[in-house]
Amino acid sequence: MIEQEIRGLVADVKEGTLSRRSFMQRMAAVGIAAPLATQILIWNDVAMANATLPYKPTKAGGGGPLKMLLWQAPTLLNPHFASGTKDQIASRIFYEPLAGWDKDGNLIPQLAAEIPTKANGGLSADGKVVTWKIKQGVKWHDGKPLTADDVVFTWEYAADPATAAYTTGSYKDIKVEKVDEHTVKVIFAEATPFWADPYVGVAGMIIPKHHFGEYKGAKSREAPANLKPVGTGPYKFADFKPGDILTGTRNEDYHVKIQPHFDTIEVKGGGDAVSAARAVLQTGEYDYAWNLQVEDEVLKRMETGGRGKISAVASGDIEFIILNTTDPWTEVDGERSSVKTKHPTLTDPAVRQAINLLIDRDSVQKFIYGRGGTATASFVNEPKQFKSTKLKYEFNIDKANKILDDAGWKKGSDGIREKDGKKLKYVYQTSINAPRQKTQAIIKQACQRAGIDLELKSVTASVFFSSDVANPDTYTKLYVDMEMYTTTQPQPDPERFLNQFVSWEIATKENKWLGRNVSRYSDPEADKAYKAAQKELDPAKRAALLIKVNEIFCEANVILPILSRTRIAASLNNLSHDHSGWDVDSWNIAAWYRS
Repeated sequence: MIEQEIRGLVADVKEGTLSRRSFMQRMAAVGIAAPLATQILIWNDVAMANATLPYKPTKAGGGGPLKMLLWQAPTLLNPHFASGTKDQIASRIFYEPLAGWDKDGNLIPQLAAEIPTKANGGLSADGKVVTWKIKQGVKWHDGKPLTADDVVFTWEYAADPATAAYTTGSYKDIKVEKVDEHTVKVIFAEATPFWADPYVGVAGMIIPKHHFGEYKGAKSREAPANLKPVGTGPYKFADFKPGDILTGTRNEDYHVKIQPHFDTIEVKGGGDAVSAARAVLQTGEYDYAWNLQVEDEVLKRMETGGRGKISAVASGDIEFIILNTTDPWTEVDGERSSVKTKHPTLTDPAVRQAINLLIDRDSVQKFIYGRGGTATASFVNEPKQFKSTKLKYEFNIDKANKILDDAGWKKGSDGIREKDGKKLKYVYQTSINAPRQKTQAIIKQACQRAGIDLELKSVTASVFFSSDVANPDTYTKLYVDMEMYTTTQPQPDPERFLNQFVSWEIATKENKWLGRNVSRYSDPEADKAYKAAQKELDPAKRAALLIKVNEIFCEANVILPILSRTRIAASLNNLSHDHSGWDVDSWNIAAWYRS
């Protein structure tokens, strides 16, 4: 579809002769996914929707308790330290961004009065300045008003390297200016095609200056509000036992006057995905269960009970393996897996290539995940225009053996390959979860047939995904040879998602292991392409640059994608909830209600 045709369709939407839905369908038919189509409409001043879930209650309260299960238990409630999705979900109950993403990739105002467009003066013609108008009358849970000072402070807090925020990548290269009490300007150094990153979605939650002002920088981990949030959200903090249970009560002064519907909220953590699914679908003990990484056949059997239903939405999330090219067994300056070290065997490209060939992705999809994922060789899979068509996967034990033979890795008397006194023996880590342990077993069996020995390690999910700087078993430490998990694509554009592949985001002791590049691998060409994409306004050229970043890491076999994940949740039949594949499950929890 040529630019002139797209402009014509946009004009039809503006005039009301073509519906937004029809526009999205026409775009999808030529390979332009909904998120990008939405950005096209925003840039051309087509008004956005203000809600994605029709809200039927006529007053706030009266809904009784809302009970959620996060089988990966939350451990902290500061959204800017939340490297794990479970902590992001818990934080979003209390804190809100200026805007969030619905399931169709639409940008929905939350603390913003409106979505910035060129028509309302929110987007500058040169693509460098975004002006946000803040919703008036919003109060923090302690009664103080939300102002532009809080929005500016959130930038200062996250951008400060000493704070060591997980979200620093969204804020460190921008400037934010206060225009008046309810207006701020976000200023980018270059023209920025995807401007909806700072203050949006997972990275965008606004925190109160009067509670965090004394804790910006080196004292960031000492703030009482890290565990006792004071936000603007639909629920006020009541109690929190990290790793166990979180409770809140209805915010009676919430800025949407007829929300929320529920009087209290309980988020129970721990257990496992199967028991979480059972507690909703079979016993009805809970209203909602998140991230049901459960064999699809098991879920289908549970659904026959009739109490609850499965919600499955497309997302950009990816289940993948990292091969560690640094040395996890040698400590340098107080940290293992230091960029100052090299892995004794995984620095050999032949070894990494062989391991990639030993992953039976099709079997993992067919026999374990079903509706929950699709086998892939690409780290980025959604939206489709950002997926590499070059990357292909193959399961071939014979080929893996030949590659290792040719590279000089010979099998010893114990059947394990070695060279120069170094054996292909690895610790392979993931979180405790039945599908992941079964995936580990499938890969271990194939590796054995190629002379590679894998020691399987499983870590409790609430520990594995925590941000505890003292714990050696968190996934960002990478104190093993290889590890597997799902990383969440937080928005319908892969730019921030792919900052997991840039050198300045490498997780280190200095940034408290909250840098997003957990692999520690870097490539100057990937850095160069990423920086070019950040300021490229031509959508096709920008997509090509981001695809290149993806391909560099996947072709190096440092990142081994396994499945493009579908987000699976369970809810009671009488619960109306807003499940988005582009934001956390609690993104619009104020609008949930019981029929």
